Amino acid sequence: MRPFRFGLYTVLLSVLCLAGCEEKEEGMGRYGMLADSTPEYSAVTFLKSVYEDDNLDIAISLSSDRLARILTNYHSNRNVQRHLLNLKYDTVIITPQSGNSVGRSEFSKKATVTVFLSGMYDDDKIEDLRSLDLIKEDGMWKVSQIHPDHFM
Repeated sequence: MRPFRFGLYTVLLSVLCLAGCEEKEEGMGRYGMLADSTPEYSAVTFLKSVYEDDNLDIAISLSSDRLARILTNYHSNRNVQRHLLNLKYDTVIITPQSGNSVGRSEFSKKATVTVFLSGMYDDDKIEDLRSLDLIKEDGMWKVSQIHPDHFM
């Protein structure tokens, strides 16, 4: 009976150790604490997909039907950066601009999120703002429009 118990404990300990090795997704927003049910989270995830992923699949899934068709027509991330956002980066950090959004996203159907983009393109540092309009569809925030230039 003892060898069976020892083997059982070994298996359980191994499973617990492997479960602890699971790779965690990097948090978003300041201090990595942006809740995934907010429009800011969807806006940042959308832009990260455009600038960091190999394809537009995630950006398309976070888009309204109209914007998803437009993204599909551009075919590549670089084309979306160049033509739709009018802003290209080799590396970029995307930060949503904070505002008073307490309780806003829970009940609203539309939101506008302004994001600060800072990064490098061809050894030049580029910093800019973009505003994204989002709509809530089936309980999920989706980007419906991108304002290419944000005037202050």
